[in-house]
Amino acid sequence: MDQKIQDVLEAYHVMIRKEQSSPRALPPGGRDGGQDMRLRAVGRDTGQLVNILAKSLKEPFILELGTSFGYSGIWLAEAARASGGKLMTMELHEYKSAHAKEMATKAGLADWIDFRIGDAVQMIRELTDGIDFVLVDLWKDLYLPCLEAFYPKLNPGAIVVADNMLRPGDENVRQYGAAIRAKSGITSVLLPVGSGIEVSRFGG
Repeated sequence: MDQKIQDVLEAYHVMIRKEQSSPRALPPGGRDGGQDMRLRAVGRDTGQLVNILAKSLKEPFILELGTSFGYSGIWLAEAARASGGKLMTMELHEYKSAHAKEMATKAGLADWIDFRIGDAVQMIRELTDGIDFVLVDLWKDLYLPCLEAFYPKLNPGAIVVADNMLRPGDENVRQYGAAIRAKSGITSVLLPVGSGIEVSRFGG
């Protein structure tokens, strides 16, 4: 990776280390109150893995569910640039998407990212293009509704990665894990990388 991307990733790593050493607290206004400043980033190991997986595809349409402050988007956008693809990233809160766009611009990757703001399930339903790669990393109660929305749009050979399958590993992610494994044409494996990721492949 070029120096601009490395510098941006290191800036995120500083933020991640600071967050991990701070006490967890519910943000003012609750989770959708628009004041949540925690990155909840996938971390370096998961970032590297999704980068490698996305790069294995040719000209992929990459969908990220949960932009947050843009850390995983850097890894995915670098893969999109390297493989001739495009990343679309979806986020409920504009202030998080704006920060992600600022960081992507610093990394020289903004041209490979389509930033979308709004309800992820609804935006997925409105997509017309087939999907080649998905990173699922938003509120856990949305994992299953998002799966039901994007599954019919997966291209043959598509890869789906879901984060936080072991930590927190709650009932929502367990339901997602069971549901995606039950889908026709899906092969899936749970890997102890980062907070636990479910890596699934569709047909092809």
